[in-house]
Amino acid sequence: MHSLRNLALLLLLIACSPASADDTHNSPAQLDIGLALGSGGAGGLAHIAMLQVFDELQIRPARISGSSIGAVIGVLYAAGLDGNEIHDIFGEFGGSNLDALSRLMRPGADLGLSDLLRLDLGNGGLLDSSGFIDFLKTKVEARHFADLTIPLEVVATDFWSGEMVVLKDGPLFPAIAASMAVPVLFSPVAVGEDLLVDGGTSNPLPFDLLTGRHARVVAIDVTGSRTPGESGEAEITDMLFNTFKIMQQSIIKARMLGHPPDLYLKPDTGNVLMLSFHRVEQTMDDAQPAAEQLREQLRSWRDERE
Repeated sequence: MHSLRNLALLLLLIACSPASADDTHNSPAQLDIGLALGSGGAGGLAHIAMLQVFDELQIRPARISGSSIGAVIGVLYAAGLDGNEIHDIFGEFGGSNLDALSRLMRPGADLGLSDLLRLDLGNGGLLDSSGFIDFLKTKVEARHFADLTIPLEVVATDFWSGEMVVLKDGPLFPAIAASMAVPVLFSPVAVGEDLLVDGGTSNPLPFDLLTGRHARVVAIDVTGSRTPGESGEAEITDMLFNTFKIMQQSIIKARMLGHPPDLYLKPDTGNVLMLSFHRVEQTMDDAQPAAEQLREQLRSWRDERE
């Protein structure tokens, strides 16, 4: 009888004992990290390399804030896809810049150049992003912010006032369409009573939405840099998109003067033009030094917590 009691007591102690360090690392660690994913066109593919580091260390962000391409990649991650799955989605876009853009607009279709240049000038933009939004919908089950496994806040800009608009409730994909509505390229998006354009025009790196709400804030800046070409002159497309980046970088610098994030990373995306979504592998490779910085810092924070 005493032996049975002792055995029962032993089993109870084992059941109530804390998990080992190895067991802790086998489930996502909760470090209360807010993750800001910034605007930057195809340079935003570097975000994927950062998300792979979170996956590798099994650390789950407590909240994500995203602007433009950061909102696009953020919604895929917040909906439950991992970094590798998101990489595979963008890996579907191949060929030339025009090829990549045509697949973004109407993925899965047999498209020619006339389809790519389908004008949407009547609605205030050059191209219609609805094909890409429909494509995103096929990759996730979530349709509302409440369906996401990680809370997400999406940044867009009120066209009339120029003020930042934060979308975090209600239908998901109109918010994503608004956040990525680059002026001139894509049409503005009506959300409720607001007419919204790209979040990068008001807050291209929305780490300030996370400040004071989480123990640590990580911000990924994918606006890149500019270097002269062989001729020393900028082509017209470079002028259009790089001027937009200059504006974004100025906004980020101003916001950094207030309460900067705990970790600010700027992957090398200088050689990636705004619409070069076909260069996913090169962008991922170029982002590895920044990914290693993230890896070291996350390990340090995890060790401090343990």
